Amino acid sequence: MKSILPFAVMCVGMFVALLDIQIVASSLQDIGGGLSAAQDQISWVQTAYLIAEIIVIPLSGWLTRVFSTRWLFAGSALGFTLTSMLCGMAWNIDSMIVFRALQGLLGASMIPTVFTSSFHYFPGPKRVYAAAVIGTIASIAPTLGPVIGGYITDALNWHWLFYINLIPGLAVAITVALTVKIDEPDLTQLRQVDYPGIALMALGLGTLEYFLEEGTRWNWFSDTTITACAWVAGLSLLAFIIRSMLVPNPVVDFRAFSNRNFAIGCLVSFVTGIGIFSTIYLTPLFLGYVRGYSAWQTGIAIFSTGAASIAGVPVYIALARKYDTRWIMMAGLACFGVSMIAFSAITSDWGGDQLLVPQILRGFPQVFCVAPSVTLGLGSLAPARLKYASGLFNMMRNLGGAVGIAVCGAMLNIRTNFHFNALASHLTDSNAPMRQMMTGLTNHLTTKLGSPVTAHQAALRELWQITYIQAETLSYADAFRIIMLAFLLATCLVPLMRKVAPPRAG
Repeated sequence: MKSILPFAVMCVGMFVALLDIQIVASSLQDIGGGLSAAQDQISWVQTAYLIAEIIVIPLSGWLTRVFSTRWLFAGSALGFTLTSMLCGMAWNIDSMIVFRALQGLLGASMIPTVFTSSFHYFPGPKRVYAAAVIGTIASIAPTLGPVIGGYITDALNWHWLFYINLIPGLAVAITVALTVKIDEPDLTQLRQVDYPGIALMALGLGTLEYFLEEGTRWNWFSDTTITACAWVAGLSLLAFIIRSMLVPNPVVDFRAFSNRNFAIGCLVSFVTGIGIFSTIYLTPLFLGYVRGYSAWQTGIAIFSTGAASIAGVPVYIALARKYDTRWIMMAGLACFGVSMIAFSAITSDWGGDQLLVPQILRGFPQVFCVAPSVTLGLGSLAPARLKYASGLFNMMRNLGGAVGIAVCGAMLNIRTNFHFNALASHLTDSNAPMRQMMTGLTNHLTTKLGSPVTAHQAALRELWQITYIQAETLSYADAFRIIMLAFLLATCLVPLMRKVAPPRAG
């Protein structure tokens, strides 16, 4: 019982931190309207949070050694709470992006710390249950985010998406400070850390995300700033990797990649991040911009994903006690990939009813993807390496989310233009159905507007709008197909992993 309370409280902190990545997903239009933001700026409300988390999560192992698990987690929860209040008070899109980055920066350490703490509190065979709990949180929290966010936005306003963190955040910070006793702080680590390595990592990841997010907007390498960011990201990350392999006390333990299970587990974690975060980014965007759904309607439409994820937990626990978790994970990844095939059949008429089956296929296997990767990837490492390796492992999932969102955003822009031009090329005078539609629409509008010329112009605008919506819908289908290919690759790599038996309790 002594281990359940502190672990449960830490899981609450992890849930809130992960929930806030996507709690804004179904409310992006409301936030953008309230802050007078352009459509191409809105995704930064999510991306700023993700990229800040990505920079801090790999540092969590070192930060835990410096401040101890107790004080790092408590301080992270307190900082997350204060910056949540600032996000609710944001006055324009720039301030929101800054506060969201700070929120991710200060709250990031809660996520990997829970992973390593589970190995401390639940050794031996009990680790299956801890991994299931963590896997459930990691998969359900981002999924439930848009549902909870949609309800809050419609019932109150978007400011309360952040204000609701205040009470649970403070409660977690106080309870963790009083109950968690795993290790002791060691401030001497502040003198031994590789500060140049931290700077290279932050510079590399930051410029990489900017390159991915803004590349489409500025036509990629035709823009000097985007080109410069690509070079800076590549060189900085290369220098960071080389330096981490040479210095005695690196902030990220890349040597853990020599363990096959850990390397494949990180890749699976990266792909899972792409799948979870990208689909929760794409689906609300489709429902909001193509179907015109409100935040609450969007939340209701995607609720089936979260419900299916919860339903998958007891099934996973029952299977994990009897069968090799490698094959369970392989089945989960394959099922997620199949759901992307179902999503790729999307049309402009799809709503909650049409999304139900694809979302169940996507939600149910999420815990099958995440929980085994924890057991197989981190469980194969020596306990002394867990803190540093856990940060790297979790970074890969969030990096997958950041890269996935950025790439999907870029694909929507590129493929929408491609499909619009392809569709428009068929809208000529030789197209009889199009001529009939335009004639009927013009006649109908003439009776309303009076002027045949004005009616014809309005009919052309209506035709453009219809064509653009269809082009947008086809670009969403293309994005889902790309995600499907990533899961196909991950599924094929699982048989290369070695079976990991839980060690006996010490």
